[in-house]
Amino acid sequence: MKARSNALNMILAVLLALSNFYSQTESETSYTWKLDAGIGKIMPDVVLKAEDKTQELMLDILMSTVTNPDGMWKKTGSVSYCTNCAQKSLMGRNNRGLKADDNALEDSVNNDAKDEELDCGKPVNFTYYDHLVGIQTRASHPHIPEPDVASTFRQLVGKSTKATHDIDLIERKLKKYKRDKPKSVDLYNQIGNFWRIKGDTYKSIECFRRALAVSPNNADILLNLARVLFNLQYLDDAIFLTRRSLEVQPPDQNAWMQHFQLGEILKAYCHYQEAALHLRHVLELKPNYQPALAALQDMESIPNSSVHAYTVIIIIVLVIIVLGWILGTLDIHVGDFWNGQPVSPGGHESNGYKSNKANHRFQSKR
Repeated sequence: MKARSNALNMILAVLLALSNFYSQTESETSYTWKLDAGIGKIMPDVVLKAEDKTQELMLDILMSTVTNPDGMWKKTGSVSYCTNCAQKSLMGRNNRGLKADDNALEDSVNNDAKDEELDCGKPVNFTYYDHLVGIQTRASHPHIPEPDVASTFRQLVGKSTKATHDIDLIERKLKKYKRDKPKSVDLYNQIGNFWRIKGDTYKSIECFRRALAVSPNNADILLNLARVLFNLQYLDDAIFLTRRSLEVQPPDQNAWMQHFQLGEILKAYCHYQEAALHLRHVLELKPNYQPALAALQDMESIPNSSVHAYTVIIIIVLVIIVLGWILGTLDIHVGDFWNGQPVSPGGHESNGYKSNKANHRFQSKR
């Protein structure tokens, strides 16, 4: 009985000693965690050892990734894979889960935005408009900057004139938009317009192709692509795409831009009458639009050149046909004039010519 009580006292003494030991442990150690590769779980760790930096990096990757409702993964922070550099806090928190400095986090995001490339991803394999010559030869097109396209970004960067023409601001806004909605058709269209400002026709066409692969009947994208090809002087392709844009334009939206672009292309094609019809329709949809008025005045100052070269050729051919028919009815032979043999106007031989011919036959018989 006494031995049992001694054993019980020893057990209680051991438990008391262990409780005193754990009570002296700092509570901050519970904020340090590591990934245990053996059991595949995140376990608490007292001290972050040097050899555990790789596991800590993997933990940061997991903590900086969230899942969208549609099942897609999205990064909410950046990861530095430089093992010799001072590791910056990810997601704005340190190893103990404390929030880092907001200014440092903002600087990190801005630096990542500068390094991010603004593109539309991998080029698509097929669109319904790849048969056009201007699209097939897109890799060899020259650079043609379009600074006026910057005005289309007013809604994105604000209505300030200075901000509208700030290309760097537009680029930063588009990169942020890309992080929020990386697979948006409107994003592809706006990035394509951004590269039109820069003059990179290949990248702009690729962005428009990617957008048309998703939405082949988007009137705005077709119109923008048509403008790029028009500037490259692919007039047939530009007319085709602009007419297609006009066909698919929703009936409740104003189509003055399609008519104006058709007027410009047809004017470049010297089809002045049809161009004037579209430009006058522009003035009906958008009264006093100065570019349309200027184009109409320019065409009015051009001399009337409705008679083209092929028209002159047709007239000459018709004159020759009429003269041939007249000569055929008179039965006039050019060879008779050279041989000195007169022919009556009715096509019959004269009496003198008949008598001479009869005498010649009589002498030959004798």
